[in-house]
Amino acid sequence: MLSIGIVGLPNVGKSTLFNALTRQSVPAENYPFCTIDPSIGVVGVPDVRQDLLGKLSGSEKIVPAAIEFVDIAGLVSGASKGEGLGNQFLTHIKDVDAILHMVRFFDDPDIIHVHGKVSPVHDIEIINLELILSDTTVVQRRRERLVRDVKSGNKDAVFEDSVLAKIESALLAEKLAICVGISSEESKAIKSLNLLTLKPILYSLNGKSGGANLEIANDTRAEKAEAFITSLGSKFVHVDAVTERELNDVDDAEKEIFREELGVKIDGLDALIKGAYETLGLITFFTTGPKETRAWTVEKGASAPEAGAVIHNDFKDKFIRAEVINCEKLLQAGSWSAARDKGGIGTEGKTYVVQDGDVMVFLHS
Repeated sequence: MLSIGIVGLPNVGKSTLFNALTRQSVPAENYPFCTIDPSIGVVGVPDVRQDLLGKLSGSEKIVPAAIEFVDIAGLVSGASKGEGLGNQFLTHIKDVDAILHMVRFFDDPDIIHVHGKVSPVHDIEIINLELILSDTTVVQRRRERLVRDVKSGNKDAVFEDSVLAKIESALLAEKLAICVGISSEESKAIKSLNLLTLKPILYSLNGKSGGANLEIANDTRAEKAEAFITSLGSKFVHVDAVTERELNDVDDAEKEIFREELGVKIDGLDALIKGAYETLGLITFFTTGPKETRAWTVEKGASAPEAGAVIHNDFKDKFIRAEVINCEKLLQAGSWSAARDKGGIGTEGKTYVVQDGDVMVFLHS
């Protein structure tokens, strides 16, 4: 299951966003919201395509993909040295697949900013620097342990040390390791270190309905922040955590009306989840039938056997072929049999690359 850690400075809306996310009203029988501990929640990923497929198939239940969100307590300057229980919180970040960095994007004199003023670029730099400092310590310690094996000519040690040298150089220049662009082979060599700065980061720019949002402020803070995030090779989404939390208690039919009244044009939570998938390079494929319609998550570029393995290991090892149709084409056809009669269902082999929105039936030995 995909795990995303929500980080940021204190008092920027992390817990509010967490509460909004983990109280979503989505059909998720197999993945109901459950609190694993006070700071971890599992939610179903909303996707209108699975609902439509479920109706088409007359499915008894609809099971969405699931994401685990981890609300990590606010980091402060000096966290890498233990300030504010920083070491403990940095350890929590090691366990997630990606980082959702919550950034305050509004002015409000009644809500105190930990540094006295709202400056998104500065706030981002503080958190990133703590991640960099933490990783620098980890990398340097690992390289010290490799010295003897490197001197003896151990090929694995020499290779690992060369990868770490590149990363250390970037970290000392106060750059995130993900910017180095290491290969998959290099990534495997240092995987056990679980470096924080190699994790993909999605930035959530937290606004406030009716407040002084930076997008409309008479300065350049918003533009500079968005440009800075882009320069890091990351993506950002705009969200209003307070509004999204309040909308959890509103019927779906009335949500759009409330959004218009509040001036909130987009569904921030949907945008955030889609942004998370893009950041991690993930896509969704579906299986559907009378018993259930289920959404599955795979990495973009996954082959048909790799997609099958998400359902069951045997589907990869004993894969023969897969029947595939895009969900839009299936919905247009009205049924699987109608789609087959129209020649819309393809038969694909082991080299087929799964596309987002594919509906698949796997045949195996």
